[in-house]
Amino acid sequence: MTITKRKTAFVAAAVAAALALASCSGSVSGTEPTNANPSGAIVPREISWLLSRPADGGVITAMKKIADEYAADHPGFSLNLITTPDRPSYIQKYETLAAANKLPELFDTDATPFAQKLASQGRMIDVNTLLKDLDVEKDFRPAALNYQRFDDGSLYMVPFEFQLEFFWYNSSLLKDAGVETPKSLDDFPQMCKALRAKGVTPIALNGQDQWPLERYMAYYPFRMAGPEYIQNLKNGKAKFADPAGKAAAEWLYSLGQAGCFQKGFSSTGYADAQALFTSGKAAVYNIGTWELGNLATDKLDAGVRDSVDYFTLPTIKGAVTQENEYVTPSGIGMAINAKTFDPLVRDFLAFALKKYPEIYAGTGAISPTTTTNTTIPANATELYNRAVEQANDVGRAIAMPWDTQLDPATNSRLQQELTLLVQGDIKPDEFIKTMDASLAENRNG
Repeated sequence: MTITKRKTAFVAAAVAAALALASCSGSVSGTEPTNANPSGAIVPREISWLLSRPADGGVITAMKKIADEYAADHPGFSLNLITTPDRPSYIQKYETLAAANKLPELFDTDATPFAQKLASQGRMIDVNTLLKDLDVEKDFRPAALNYQRFDDGSLYMVPFEFQLEFFWYNSSLLKDAGVETPKSLDDFPQMCKALRAKGVTPIALNGQDQWPLERYMAYYPFRMAGPEYIQNLKNGKAKFADPAGKAAAEWLYSLGQAGCFQKGFSSTGYADAQALFTSGKAAVYNIGTWELGNLATDKLDAGVRDSVDYFTLPTIKGAVTQENEYVTPSGIGMAINAKTFDPLVRDFLAFALKKYPEIYAGTGAISPTTTTNTTIPANATELYNRAVEQANDVGRAIAMPWDTQLDPATNSRLQQELTLLVQGDIKPDEFIKTMDASLAENRNG
């Protein structure tokens, strides 16, 4: 484990201990989590939002505009955006502030065990109650809200995005190799071998950031055992040695043995992995609709533009999830600090949530609501329209990204072991043994 990862794991452990101590004294909130409409006057002041989003991204751009509009009618109001786009650094900051009971009015979080701990302590406003009170709950896509829910179905985060993750592919390269798009996950190894035989990199992978490979670990269990598998895994009710975990390990190992990913994938970054695909050197690229602007417009190299298409997560024989159920995230959610929730925060959120969908969809992004249509860019290809329309046909089950579900220490170990597994440095049985030991240690420790 690197020094950085040791430090992150240490901080996470320290924060967890601090939260455990805090829980002994009960709730630290100033407002009951289900009190969606606190009494009192709306007194303008600065409120802060701790974010983990690109500073020039659609969410922040839209919210800045909305905050300026609100401030025009509420002199003295301002929205202070505290941005840390790097997710590991953000999580460290967020968890440290939470342990010190110094979180701002609004803060980003995934539906992690850590966030659920905060909610159980009464430190976050019940978003389900708030959205209903504001009469906007019905506007949201069910999948966008479901992605933010904890395992018990409770909702404490507001979604500001909606994405679909596809397997983008170069149809010309597949045709030249004599293969069709995979109908089953089990078709991947053979597809990779055929492409390798033609001198083509089968799948471009951003291995440096590690979460893309972790997505692949989630696919087989999702099809074989449903979203409950990862829930049970993190809660000690399932093991990596169970059929779904074993099948996933063996599948990942087979992808490595078939040469599915580019050589040196573990050191390839996001931009370089995408460039492999967009330059026609790789046949498949697994990424979400946040890249529509680069993959479905005339920004895409003309040499490959007419050959690019996409398919959704293939199924398997005996799958328990449907073809239209795959990774459909609504991004990191926004939680509301119960301690600082007051009439001003509520009034601003009421204003923002009414204005946001239209402004955000106007950037060409898919809104987390169904109340507005995405503005398709003038330079878009046919794929852009198709992807946006596909957002209206997704099932309820979601293949949750495992990095938002597992505890930090287990997640870090999983990412390391996955690289070794795919590289062929360890076998599936070794991987399973190591991960079950790590899971038990970190769950009990």
